[in-house]
Amino acid sequence: MSKQDYYETLGVSKGASADEIKKAYRRKAKELHPDRNSDNPNAEAQFKEANEAYEVLKDADKKAAYDRFGHAAFEGGMGGARQGAGGFQGQGDFASAFSDVFDDLFGDIMGGQRGGGGRRAARGSDLRYNLRITLEDAYSGLQKTINVPTAVSCTACNGNGAEGDSEPTTCPTCSGMGKVRAQQGFFTVERTCPTCNGLGQTIKDPCRVCNGAGRVEKERALNVNIPAGVETGTRIRLAGEGEAGVRGGPTGDLYIFIEVADHPLFQRDASNIYCRVPVSMADAALGGDIEVPTIDGGRSRVKIPSGSQSGRQMRLRNKGMPALRGGSTGDMFIELAVETPVNLTSRQKELLKEFDRLSEDNNPESSSFFKSVKNFWDSMKG
Repeated sequence: MSKQDYYETLGVSKGASADEIKKAYRRKAKELHPDRNSDNPNAEAQFKEANEAYEVLKDADKKAAYDRFGHAAFEGGMGGARQGAGGFQGQGDFASAFSDVFDDLFGDIMGGQRGGGGRRAARGSDLRYNLRITLEDAYSGLQKTINVPTAVSCTACNGNGAEGDSEPTTCPTCSGMGKVRAQQGFFTVERTCPTCNGLGQTIKDPCRVCNGAGRVEKERALNVNIPAGVETGTRIRLAGEGEAGVRGGPTGDLYIFIEVADHPLFQRDASNIYCRVPVSMADAALGGDIEVPTIDGGRSRVKIPSGSQSGRQMRLRNKGMPALRGGSTGDMFIELAVETPVNLTSRQKELLKEFDRLSEDNNPESSSFFKSVKNFWDSMKG
């Protein structure tokens, strides 16, 4: 039975470019992969044919030979792929094709390092910096300089890890791929190259400053913009301000985690602020005006209604915290705490006792409570 034309197998014209041939092969390999065609008994054979065609057409010399002599160019030991007793062998074997499809499907998920070699410089680590600020800073926002210990690119070797004018060389074990492949039955398993640890390059003469890492430890000063409205747990990302990558690899990011310190006067709940203000018994009973602080450093006068009890709240609109991304501003709530006087003089005690005798009808809540208590005890006796 005559073989199908390689161009027809891949579905491309004879004048197709290398890129068009590659795209056609990947499309055909995905379409015919046996794992996706369990109900098609011919899928594996068709998959191998597509792989064989691609192994020839992707190579410029083999393609030229095929264009001139057809399939005869690879018959009789002329160096091309061949069909052996154990299945399709040579450069176009099934495992190689499966690996290409695996790279195409999952290469981006596995770190984006797929394809034709080159350096596999490792990305630098992300860093975390915990920043503690005051509530006033969270209200107004601030510019702050922080010192971050990190790894920066080595200036002695320009980050490539090699001494002087020397350059890293392609790893002989993995040919610059950063990975080595091993056949395990039906599958080809990829592992990180043990010689270069996945970098794809080796250094014969390491830099004496960084010992070949391409980076050194150093403390950096960074100016950070803290926006108004941040609260504990807010995370700020500074792209590219983390650790430098190994041997010139991309830099990681810096994440700043905000912690807002407790305030001696104010308690925060989201965008609202609460302030507990003690007032005397006389002010609570008679009413009056008090002056309270606000988070912006200003002052506000608040009127206390007569007969106010502990826990009563009064709202000051738009005197709270600003929203993190602009827009509305929270409110401030004044909570009254009626204070019982201490360290009374004899005269003050006499006056309070006299006041208490005259106040039987001025304490409706306590009168109601003790009346309920008396009824309760009477019912228990009965």
